[in-house]
Amino acid sequence: MDHTNHMRLTDAELIPSELEGATIYGPDDEKIGSVDHLHGTQVVIDVGGFLGIGAKPVAVSTSELDFMRDEDGDVHAVTSWTKDQLKKMPEHRD
Repeated sequence: MDHTNHMRLTDAELIPSELEGATIYGPDDEKIGSVDHLHGTQVVIDVGGFLGIGAKPVAVSTSELDFMRDEDGDVHAVTSWTKDQLKKMPEHRD
């Protein structure tokens, strides 16, 4: 996916109603997870699993994700983290 024409979200748009469910893309545009919820200044990402079953929630700083909106208005994010790196992180618990 070419992200060059996608509009970056403003700080005011970094709210649960905009971000929850957003797909997260890692290096090489690999789908690595989706936003489950926000926890303070962190984004909890469900990594792995299938349709949310067996996914591992991990928390990363909002600043480590580049949120944007595509031509269809769908919100997604890109990061330098790989799926394997996220899977090795400690599981997030609320």
